[in-house]
Amino acid sequence: MLNDRPYVVEMKGIRKEFPGMVANDNVDFSLRQGEIHTLLGENGAGKSTLMNILAGLYQPNAGSIKVHGKPVVLKSPKSAMQEGIGMIHQHFMLVPTQTVTENILLGLDEPRFVMNLKKYDKIIHDLGVENNLEVDPSAYVWQLTVGEQQRVEILKMLYRGCDILIMDEPTAVLAPQEIEVLFNTLRTMTAHGKSIIFISHKLNEILEIADRVTVLRQGKITACDVSTKDITRHDLASLMVGRKVIFSFDKNPCKCGCQILDVKNVSALNDKGLPALRDVTMHVCCGEIVGIAGVAGNGQTILADCVTGMRPTTAGTIKAGNLDIGNSTIKDAIKEGIAYIPEDRHHVATAGNMSVANNVIMKNYDREPISQGWKMNRPAVRSYAEKLREEYKIAIPTIDKPIRLLSGGNIQRAILARELSNMKQLLVAVQPTRGLDVGAIEGIQRMILAQRDAGAGVLLISEELEELVTLSDRIYVMFEGQIMGEVADGDIRKIGLMMTGTRLEDIPEEEPQTEKSAE
Repeated sequence: MLNDRPYVVEMKGIRKEFPGMVANDNVDFSLRQGEIHTLLGENGAGKSTLMNILAGLYQPNAGSIKVHGKPVVLKSPKSAMQEGIGMIHQHFMLVPTQTVTENILLGLDEPRFVMNLKKYDKIIHDLGVENNLEVDPSAYVWQLTVGEQQRVEILKMLYRGCDILIMDEPTAVLAPQEIEVLFNTLRTMTAHGKSIIFISHKLNEILEIADRVTVLRQGKITACDVSTKDITRHDLASLMVGRKVIFSFDKNPCKCGCQILDVKNVSALNDKGLPALRDVTMHVCCGEIVGIAGVAGNGQTILADCVTGMRPTTAGTIKAGNLDIGNSTIKDAIKEGIAYIPEDRHHVATAGNMSVANNVIMKNYDREPISQGWKMNRPAVRSYAEKLREEYKIAIPTIDKPIRLLSGGNIQRAILARELSNMKQLLVAVQPTRGLDVGAIEGIQRMILAQRDAGAGVLLISEELEELVTLSDRIYVMFEGQIMGEVADGDIRKIGLMMTGTRLEDIPEEEPQTEKSAE
């Protein structure tokens, strides 16, 4: 029984203040041996702050911490690791040009002068097999998939003797198949006595993998140590955001207008010069949302880059409105009013060290009233940014704040504010809700639906099938850079088969179930 197991972590009355805000307000949290305990909350609720305190990155203003029943003061990540606590961050901290083994040994006192790589390769291989974390120790990190890189981060902690693992949004960058592999790994680890804190806001995953849940909202506990057997997805969502959350929308009927995007026989290469798109043909009309489904890495992001003029094509034509994308510049696409929400909100969609104000004017900085000739009109910039902050409900104390310091949901709102305020008829959105909490997801999805209802064409690329089926009027499925087929009824069975390489015309019709077969 879980309740009979000893506590390995007990945090009592934790308070953490930053200038102008309280991130954690008298928070209690506990973790038992061999369990997966999810810390759930909206972006900015205080989850990461609380775990950064446990990992030794922050010092609390008040409160106490016990590890294995012993009071501790965790002054640094090193002191936390000495107590067996390791944190695996959402954005991996690996050196791409080094091997798996070299990354795991990096920063350790041993080996000091001579490294017998074959010896340590064997040790790390055996550690991986033991914990269902198999990865080639001699492979360079840049050669690994995202899921394999995550395994390296976990192995790094296990090699250092950590038996308490904090995982910050571990599924945010994984494809569905990789998530299932990760969950199997976590179950193996807890069976071996490891304890895991799983920071997340994906409700279905939490109910699948976690033993208990603690919910934070605005720095305070709203539910403590709740068994996942005793709570529903709707209950968790309400505890997170303080209101009822709608998981499906009553869409208005699709009113298809003229064709706003026409992609014909397009091929393109990826960053390694290998074929990424093969003879892709598809279209989007005004007043509809067209989804692109597919497992990560099958050409969806390359398609978005081509459609927005960010990547050249090797064959075919793309027309967006009146613009021939193949013979135009990115600036031409901006002037045409093509809105683009890239997959990477941190490194592509925003300039992290620049203010929110400067980020939201990036598409019209050279136009009046934002600029007057060669000079920026700073009062006009502030007025414009304040207007967008209010209109798109960007929760920030000041528009002068560097955008990298915002929560994921607020960064995405700032990106949407910039893109939609300059959009004419076409929105290209890639993973627009990835890594966001349920409240932020609902808000972003409503914005996308509003653009469709206002008559814009939307190309929605997402790895969340539920999101695609909920929002899209039609869905194309991609596999290895090719279109496998198109569905308008959201048939998950057909979409799943096409995602694994079966063309729509080759999928047999599902036989109706007879009474005899049902028995």
